[in-house]
Amino acid sequence: MVRCGVVLLLAVAGLAGASAESASLMANPIRKVVTMLQDMQKSIESEGEKEKELFEKFMCYCNNGAGALDASISAGEQSIEQLGSRVEEETALKSQLGQDVVSHKADREEAEKTVKESTAMREKEAAEFAATSGEMKANVEAMGGALAALKKRLVGIFFAIKDWLDD
Repeated sequence: MVRCGVVLLLAVAGLAGASAESASLMANPIRKVVTMLQDMQKSIESEGEKEKELFEKFMCYCNNGAGALDASISAGEQSIEQLGSRVEEETALKSQLGQDVVSHKADREEAEKTVKESTAMREKEAAEFAATSGEMKANVEAMGGALAALKKRLVGIFFAIKDWLDD
């Protein structure tokens, strides 16, 4: 398309330059078409340069981007494998911890039951001890009184025996 425009432009320019009246007819419609075609040619050439630069950038990206994408893909695959194994490990750990929680709850309930039983037994033993202790204290006091009475009585008997022997 650019070649057709250039050929047409040269043909029109040749016709316009060959004629002596072309200078005076610069404002005529043919000259306007030629000028418009020249402007189009410049525009097309600049667009072609831009397209060429974009194409080169794209090709550079394609050439360099493929390696980066491959590296990114392989890193992602390794990450998937690592994360998969980590998920499995943590799932197993969660299961183990769940079983431990159930076991510890059962142990805690049994320990609480044992504490209640032990507390009840100690309270019963404390009541028995208090009753027995009170009874034993009463017996000890009674024996102390009995011993004092016996001592007095023995002393009296001793002196009576002594008096009897002395007589």
